[in-house]
Amino acid sequence: MPKTSKIPAQKALPGRKAQAARNDGLILDAARAVFLADPNAPIAAVAERAGVGISALYRRYPSKEDLLRTLCHQGLRRYNAEAEAALEDSDGWHGLVGFLERVVDADVHSLTVHLAGTFTPDESMLPDVMRSGQLAEELVRRAHASGRLRPDVNTLDVGLILEAGTAISMPDPQRTAQLRRRVLALLIAGLTVEGELPGPPPEAGEFAWRWQRPQ
Repeated sequence: MPKTSKIPAQKALPGRKAQAARNDGLILDAARAVFLADPNAPIAAVAERAGVGISALYRRYPSKEDLLRTLCHQGLRRYNAEAEAALEDSDGWHGLVGFLERVVDADVHSLTVHLAGTFTPDESMLPDVMRSGQLAEELVRRAHASGRLRPDVNTLDVGLILEAGTAISMPDPQRTAQLRRRVLALLIAGLTVEGELPGPPPEAGEFAWRWQRPQ
């Protein structure tokens, strides 16, 4: 069984800082909803959905690009946290499966699919980008070592599985979650069967083009 990490209790923030933290959470939640629905939406739509003044939003995020970058960085950190939790599982196969389930439930890869190319990543994201690759490599290595994961699956194949779930979107969020889990279960079953997969596996850097903003 994976270990459960204990998060230390945080001290209560003073009034203004507490309000700023609440506003930031509202802004990021609103930005996720707005920009996943329409990456070209104006930043004013985020302020309206969050119920904060546009000036309060601009104090925290001077531009739409800053907001998009923060939103995607937040998703990347969630990905890394779930991967680190999965590596605490002594069973490499169960660790990988649990990781896939939690990341699909968190809908992390919708950010990648919908927002790649809408902003320019900066150096602040690089350590977490590098870390995500290392964690994914270790998850796949351990799953291979368990004897359950088919040998011709690589780390980028796992990324494709996660992205596949983002194609499922229903008017009812609960139904969306159910169908995404159903498809994930079918894909996970395919990770263990014998026989050759069509075409070569994805290569390192093959998907980097989408993070380049169009000129």
